[in-house]
Amino acid sequence: MTDQMHRVTCVIAGGGPAGIMLGLLLARAGVAVMVLEKHRDFLRDFRGDTIHPSTLEIMHELGLLEAFLARPHQEVRELRGIIGASEIRLADFTHLPTHCKFIALMPQWDFLNFLAEAGGRFPGFHLRTEAEVTGLVEEGGRIVGVEGHSPEGPPGGVFEVRADLVVGADGRHSVVRERAGLRVTNLGAPIDVLWMRLSKKPGDPGQTLGRINHGRMLITLDRGDYWQCAFVIRKDGFDRLRERGLASFRDDIVRIAPFLGDRVAELNDWEDVKLLTVAVDRLERWWRPGLLCIGDCAHAMSPIGGVGINLAIQDAVAAANRLARPLLDGNLTDRDLAAVQRRRNLPTRLTQGMQVAIQQRVLDPVIGSDRPITAPWLLRLFNRLPVLRRIPARLIGMGFRPEHVRSPCAQS
Repeated sequence: MTDQMHRVTCVIAGGGPAGIMLGLLLARAGVAVMVLEKHRDFLRDFRGDTIHPSTLEIMHELGLLEAFLARPHQEVRELRGIIGASEIRLADFTHLPTHCKFIALMPQWDFLNFLAEAGGRFPGFHLRTEAEVTGLVEEGGRIVGVEGHSPEGPPGGVFEVRADLVVGADGRHSVVRERAGLRVTNLGAPIDVLWMRLSKKPGDPGQTLGRINHGRMLITLDRGDYWQCAFVIRKDGFDRLRERGLASFRDDIVRIAPFLGDRVAELNDWEDVKLLTVAVDRLERWWRPGLLCIGDCAHAMSPIGGVGINLAIQDAVAAANRLARPLLDGNLTDRDLAAVQRRRNLPTRLTQGMQVAIQQRVLDPVIGSDRPITAPWLLRLFNRLPVLRRIPARLIGMGFRPEHVRSPCAQS
């Protein structure tokens, strides 16, 4: 028995980019929606914070872009990488057919708070924090709600939310997809990533996509007064790295990025280094009657290209475009749910295919080899022919089949 029972048209498990954006779009259309987030707030370190031009275009279509860009952020118009001893200009976003011709860097908690505030302006939007979804409610082969636990409310804190549609947006370790018994295809990932922060000083080099040489790869994201750093290691190699000692790890960082030599001592303890276990997988089927999965719940992405947030947002927009009207009219069908997967399946597969190819053909042979490398001639050509930089800019900045807001708006 539950201590709390609720009824909405749509309940979303997970308050990440996919869940909050879908909640905003459905509430904007007049749908009663509840987003359940298991944490008290969005404040967690080292979550993806690259907001790509495709997502910024969505913000423009919602009339939110000006307010969004008024929040503290950094803008990246060009991506450079240092491969061996060569600096390669890899992507130029200034030619994209979008309102914003740059990647915005903003902490994910600021981005999610902004979306939640925008959703809160609509009467149908309900965000409930400290509400962890633990199971699904099924009747007659159809998912009709979720069960969960929250410290709020009567003793026991057990709640149940019934809905016409349950959406799983609870990430790569999704409870929803596990409880639904949906089959996952694992595409493999030969790498993991260590996240950390190091202070930024005047005179530091500019923003780069990454540095790779001598079997090491380091990504440095400009966060204003500090660098958010990602150090790529071989899969399951963190324990071996720890055995070598923190001093050895600091030396690895300095070898690939000598300018950080005067501040690697800021890493005082292994607690200052956070492990991201990389996974690339996708569901064979994203839905069951009454249930749809989107974002990392449907397809976990590699950090390559920083596209995970933006794929999740695209899923949310496509889902709202297709499902808002049936939810409003009370005639949602399995055909509608399958249509969302059909719409997003190809972009997901193409993006993951590119990520897996880079992992296998570029990173796997290099990471841990300790050999110096030289930038391939094709990449060196990017410096001589600027038009080539538009190709990766399009793939990273907009992706395959970018979505546009077509869901209704209940307010004029």
